[in-house]
Amino acid sequence: MTLGRERAFRQRILNLAHLEPGESVLDVGCGTGALAIEAKRHVGPTGTVYGIDASPEMLVRADRKARKAGLEVVLKHAAAQALPFPDAQFDAALSTIMLHHLPRKAREQCVREIRRVLKPGGRLLVVDFAASAPKKRDFLAHFHRHGHVDLPDIIAMLGDAGLNIVESGAVGIRNLQFALAMAPRGDQSARKT
Repeated sequence: MTLGRERAFRQRILNLAHLEPGESVLDVGCGTGALAIEAKRHVGPTGTVYGIDASPEMLVRADRKARKAGLEVVLKHAAAQALPFPDAQFDAALSTIMLHHLPRKAREQCVREIRRVLKPGGRLLVVDFAASAPKKRDFLAHFHRHGHVDLPDIIAMLGDAGLNIVESGAVGIRNLQFALAMAPRGDQSARKT
């Protein structure tokens, strides 16, 4: 998907998230951990990064990669709709190419859960596929299909969960789009779901 530019892709995503040294970050649907590991490099030794995924196999690979990189990333087996963290724990959360895998109600629950675990002023970056423009499908496209979540739907979900949209648009890689949202700063307790 990134045409051999995986590291540049991860850097672009983390730049959109505006990660700072010392922050606590949650990677929801972390897969093999590549983005979580890169996030740990961004937040440095005083920052913390947690990754959750519903696939134990992916978490085994993520753990192996983190250890090989010599970086501490805490990995947990969990569903995105029921995060195993207390309210207001994270400065930032990432959901990258994950929401389209969930049915609509599960997506909404996932976003509410992420909102719950964000600190006041915490950020959520969602990156996912946009619908492709209709075009003649070639032979390879028949075998490589994926879902999508339209940007207006992502923005509406984030707003419904009580998050304020800060920025949104095209990522600049393939048909990926992003929305960056922030939890209200004056809210001292995360919304219960």
